[in-house]
Amino acid sequence: MKAALIVCDGMADRPIKKLGLKTPLEAASTPNLDRAAKLGVNGIMDVLGAGIPPGSDTAHLALLGYDPFKTYRGRGALEALGGGFKVEKEDVAFRGNFATVRDGIIVDRRAGRIDSESAAKLTESISGVLHSEKHPDVKVYLIHTTEHRLALILRGSGLSPNVSPSDPGKEGNPIMEVKPLDGSPEARKTAEVLNEVSRRIMEKLREHPLNIERERKGFYPANAVIFRGGGRLPEIPPLPERFKVRAAFIAVTALIRGVCLAAGMEPINVKGATGTTKTDVMAKARGLIEALETHDFCLLHVKGTDNASHDGNLEEKISMIERIDSMVGYILDHANLEETYIAITSDHATPISVRNHTGDPVPVVILGPEIIGDEVEVFSERSCRMGGLGRIRGQDLIYILMNYLGKIKKFGA
Repeated sequence: MKAALIVCDGMADRPIKKLGLKTPLEAASTPNLDRAAKLGVNGIMDVLGAGIPPGSDTAHLALLGYDPFKTYRGRGALEALGGGFKVEKEDVAFRGNFATVRDGIIVDRRAGRIDSESAAKLTESISGVLHSEKHPDVKVYLIHTTEHRLALILRGSGLSPNVSPSDPGKEGNPIMEVKPLDGSPEARKTAEVLNEVSRRIMEKLREHPLNIERERKGFYPANAVIFRGGGRLPEIPPLPERFKVRAAFIAVTALIRGVCLAAGMEPINVKGATGTTKTDVMAKARGLIEALETHDFCLLHVKGTDNASHDGNLEEKISMIERIDSMVGYILDHANLEETYIAITSDHATPISVRNHTGDPVPVVILGPEIIGDEVEVFSERSCRMGGLGRIRGQDLIYILMNYLGKIKKFGA
């Protein structure tokens, strides 16, 4: 028996007046998601807990069966690990965004969603000159991950992730000074390094030829980097050892890759997968079918619905849902449903009206050879509430799947 978990990032939403109080999932044409609902058992899921908005990192920890309230140690190290950096145990890392600053104010936190190629060139041009004059013992590494995203890694003695972000979280604000969040010398040292490095980055980016060219073309220049999510790697037991399965994942977004790598899962790289709304969803579908030939469990992550949600782009979100539906159709047509369990869900809601993660429950369906189905015929936030799964927690999902695979030991005599 095999199992697949398909995670549609930020797909869940709220009723929208423009859509006649339907959600984007309800408004989209989703014959294959609806087919999955008819074949399986449906429900809704509080990924972290009722009303608690999840980060994508904590959400995926929960979906893989870890308690994020006990294991989560910050985003930065997961971002760096997923970006291909060999993070060491005591490294302190931060998630970074290229941003656009004018007259000291952030006007775009994603530098107009700068493309990955340009962002990689900018990162390469500045990463080699980063250091701290005040704390020369600290090694500073900067890597590009995807689109506007970066990771900053600090390596040395006497460091702490317990510092405030420089990212204010909203446009219209200045870059924040990083401050220690406790009275420790480690936090003070880390804040000093981060502030110094941030100033040095802005100096290098201000007159960079690529940014001058972007402004000439009417694009936002990537003339600053803002940081948040300081952390170290979580200390978690590998998923393959916990459940005695060979586990893989298909994901491009560095943060999700980092969570899966930290969980000991094997990466499956798919040509054409981008982690954006331009991703080749059919290539991901084919990759999943191939992965299930050699693995017991595979997680497939699709990011585009979340990107559209954060941008407030309703049309693009609906379009991305319909592309996901085509991907699901391929998987249903090519997977051996007599020996494969498939779960489809979202890691969190990202309502168009909010343009950020919320604590709303998300729809979930599980289908497979010995599933007792229900009466649900449409996969949506509203319909799945009537399903046989009821309301579950994010941490429950992997155990439900592994139970069907016969991988959960009996509790008790």
